[in-house]
Amino acid sequence: MIRKVMITASVAAFFSMPAFAATQYWVAKDATTKKCSVVSTKPDGKKLTDAGTKAYASQTNADKALKLLKDCK
Repeated sequence: MIRKVMITASVAAFFSMPAFAATQYWVAKDATTKKCSVVSTKPDGKKLTDAGTKAYASQTNADKALKLLKDCK
């Protein structure tokens, strides 16, 4: 019985992960071009650096932050 519950929970978690992963956006600054953009993956700190201080729940909010950040002007 426990094995069935664990398998069911694992399958449910596996299929729901992409839905949670795609809900965050970051404002990132390219290290070579020094231009900012909104990205859906967390900046690595080498090629892209985090221009903001947090992740945004929607792309609209990240776009607003992009226009307001002083590092991106």
